[in-house]
Amino acid sequence: MVDLVAKLCQTWGPSGSEDDIRALITNEIGDTADEITTDALGNLIARKGNADGYRIMLSAHMDEIGLVVTNIDEKGFLRFSTVGGVSPYTLLGQRVRFASGLVGSIGCEPVKDIKNVSLDKQYIDIGATSKEDAMQYVQIGDMCCYHRELDKVGNRLIAKALDNRIGCAILIEVLRRLGPTDNNVFFVFSTQEEVGLRGARTSAYSINPQLGIAVDVTGTGDTPEAKPLPVELGKGAAIKVKDASVICHPAIRRLLVETARQNNIPHQMEVLPAGGTDAGAIQAERTGVAVGGVSIPTRYIHSPAEMVDLTDVQACIDLLTSLVEKKVNL
Repeated sequence: MVDLVAKLCQTWGPSGSEDDIRALITNEIGDTADEITTDALGNLIARKGNADGYRIMLSAHMDEIGLVVTNIDEKGFLRFSTVGGVSPYTLLGQRVRFASGLVGSIGCEPVKDIKNVSLDKQYIDIGATSKEDAMQYVQIGDMCCYHRELDKVGNRLIAKALDNRIGCAILIEVLRRLGPTDNNVFFVFSTQEEVGLRGARTSAYSINPQLGIAVDVTGTGDTPEAKPLPVELGKGAAIKVKDASVICHPAIRRLLVETARQNNIPHQMEVLPAGGTDAGAIQAERTGVAVGGVSIPTRYIHSPAEMVDLTDVQACIDLLTSLVEKKVNL
């Protein structure tokens, strides 16, 4: 599992440029699905089960946050904008990698007060000596992501892009473990979640699920002086009640809780005051979809050092596998 997560996290794939991560996931799921398709927006959709059965959609986005080059100055420094939610404070001193493998360092103009650090004062230094030199390697519109490797510390993993490659790893494992089922289960590795839940919207429209579940990370309240959130690392799968994008269907929430209890799977309830997941887009497609969420407690979200606990990861795998294996008919 750790090797799989490492490969997923270290593969390049910002929103709108998911080709490499999609290819890796396609290779990982191999022939475990009955059918694999890719739609016009780049969503990877693997189907398994009874084609006439109850349609369940499990969605985990495969894109990651990043930066996009907006200007190259005469000395070869790159100015940029964000792709998804990136804090200027988190960027200070970080390294980034482009699709070509080129690595750059984030620099910042002098400021008298750290509070004055903003994106327009920052730049990427790729070691170029001039604009012409830089343009041999980078063009306006090129994207980059954090450049970090995964580390295992005890039972916990630290990496960039755990949001949401850990969700992708969970879906891969559920797909691998899933045996015969009466349900028609769609495993969606969605695109462009970080910029507006776009992939989940189009894939939900084509699948027309009867039940949808977003598998994504969620914040925790277990660090020093953290905002009070009822989610902790190591306490199990987080069953979503609501976030800023969705109020989960009560019947789906009950089904997830009952499934967890019946199978002695550690779980906790998630009420997230801000942020959203694919569930928000899935819920509003066509005439509406009953949705829920299974979340992975994660510290330091949208940083290059996100952290998850393998106990929670396993609980999410067990919960989702148990759910899609049972006969569902809400």
